[in-house]
Amino acid sequence: MQNFIKQKWTLLLLLALLAGGNKAQAQQDKMFSQYMFNMMALNPAYAGSRDVLSATALYRNQWGGLEGAPQTATFTLDMPVNRERVGVGIQLFNDRVGLENWTGAMLSYAFRIKLGERSTLALGLQGGAASFRWDLTSANLGSSQSDPAFSSSISKILPNFGTGIYLSNDRSYLGISVPYLIESNLNSGDVSSVQRAKIRRHFYGMMGFVIGRNNIKLKPSMLVKYVNGAPLALDGNLNLWFSDRIAFGVSYRNNRFNTYAGQIQAAPNGDVLTSDALVGMIELQLSDQFRFGYSYDWTQNGLNSNRQFLNIPTHEIMLRYEFGFTKSKILTPRYF
Repeated sequence: MQNFIKQKWTLLLLLALLAGGNKAQAQQDKMFSQYMFNMMALNPAYAGSRDVLSATALYRNQWGGLEGAPQTATFTLDMPVNRERVGVGIQLFNDRVGLENWTGAMLSYAFRIKLGERSTLALGLQGGAASFRWDLTSANLGSSQSDPAFSSSISKILPNFGTGIYLSNDRSYLGISVPYLIESNLNSGDVSSVQRAKIRRHFYGMMGFVIGRNNIKLKPSMLVKYVNGAPLALDGNLNLWFSDRIAFGVSYRNNRFNTYAGQIQAAPNGDVLTSDALVGMIELQLSDQFRFGYSYDWTQNGLNSNRQFLNIPTHEIMLRYEFGFTKSKILTPRYF
């Protein structure tokens, strides 16, 4: 237990250092409101942590009705092997934003070290590739007849790899990850260094725990996101569980700026807007093996300043199925 506490405070210190990063200007990576149910998409060290073969599908439709708004789908499959000393997994994803389309697959490997009867420290690696297409020829140029920058589309296969640390027991978790380490160039090679677009390295810190041991439990969690080129972002969540079968939750997502279609809106104090979305969610354990989750985002950023964009919906649906190897494993509650 003492070793677990030491490791926990060490990672908390790293999270604090991560949160102290400098401001920047833009964020690229996929966004999830139900990040706590889709951890394989953020941290390869999570592979095998549920102790059974686990399949999770998630679909997010952000700002529904707006042309070019983000749409994201992921599917993950992971399991423990070698007497639960190793976790392996695969992640498939598609992410569309405006003229960009990403489709890829990543394989994950986690080496799991027992720190006590219930605590495990996992060191994870992942590797794979994404097909990137920038459909520039479909851009609406307005009154402009032509623009050389949009004369041809860009299509690339981009390999990448990432790493992470995940410390957990049956009632808490703490982790740090960098899912994509290679900062590949996205546009063609005939542009200046100032104009060049590239994949940015994203850093994530995550933690959560469960309070209570009876029929009512409170499950707080937090996700810290940082990338060189974007302000620090924070997701905070509270889920209230009833009889380990149904949970209602609320999240608040904080970004230090708002951007859409290249627009950045300044706050009155000279900084940038701090509120991005308020999220409501519900989680249902429909059977010992099947779980359903749904979230709805109430947009709080600069889109609300335009009446045309008021009450634009953001929906997210999660489905998870556990293939239990034994009945005792399936009946054990898993909160993360």
